[in-house]
Amino acid sequence: MLIIPAIDLKDGHCVRLRQGLMEDATVFSEDPAAMAQHWLAQGARRLHLVDLNGAFAGKPKNAEAVRAIVEAVGNDVPVQLGGGIRDLETIERYLDSGVTYVIIGTAAVKVPGFLHEACDAFPGHIMVGLDAKGGKVAVDGWSKLTGHDVGDLAQRFEGYGVEAIIYTDIGRDGMMSGVNIEATVELARPLHVPVIASGGITNLDDVRALAAVYQEGITGAITGRAIYEGTLDLRAAQALADELTPVKLSTR
Repeated sequence: MLIIPAIDLKDGHCVRLRQGLMEDATVFSEDPAAMAQHWLAQGARRLHLVDLNGAFAGKPKNAEAVRAIVEAVGNDVPVQLGGGIRDLETIERYLDSGVTYVIIGTAAVKVPGFLHEACDAFPGHIMVGLDAKGGKVAVDGWSKLTGHDVGDLAQRFEGYGVEAIIYTDIGRDGMMSGVNIEATVELARPLHVPVIASGGITNLDDVRALAAVYQEGITGAITGRAIYEGTLDLRAAQALADELTPVKLSTR
């Protein structure tokens, strides 16, 4: 199981939000590329980037910072990126720049045909981000709650050919209140594609809890505030995950 550091980009800086609120942002670094190199030095095997401004604007707003990060890490680790991705041209530009996986969130919910087209055009490179509260999917940078059931959408999008589903419990994101294990397992169990958990990871106990349900198809966990504030040591977390999930899951 991968422990994946998050680098959330707002106005060119590395920040963390509480429950997705742009007005409740903590700046952790004014040099996101240096932060990316720091996490590599701490043993990161993948990086998770989010263009927060882009998620709200509906178009890329931190492309320069993304390019700097990709250049800084080179081919050392895969980079997955979400936020403001609404058309195939944007996906192509990001993939050409060195991003490995593009995450489609709001557009997948509002325009499912776009997600289907993206999976067809860029097989193996498209993930879908499903952000939910109380089982219902949120869109537009978490500012709007829809009536869509997160599990139903996950199963539909799996059929489109997504590489993985990133599931965020927005009620816990940035709150350091622990992972919603029950909801994550409920989402992952019927699926054949991997699920990457996000939201609420605080310490090694959360890593242990996720590792205990790894066989349900939860192959990664994104962490942000905990590694920035020091309640979770990335190197120790990955070592523990390696110890508790030594067998790589095949597609079920």
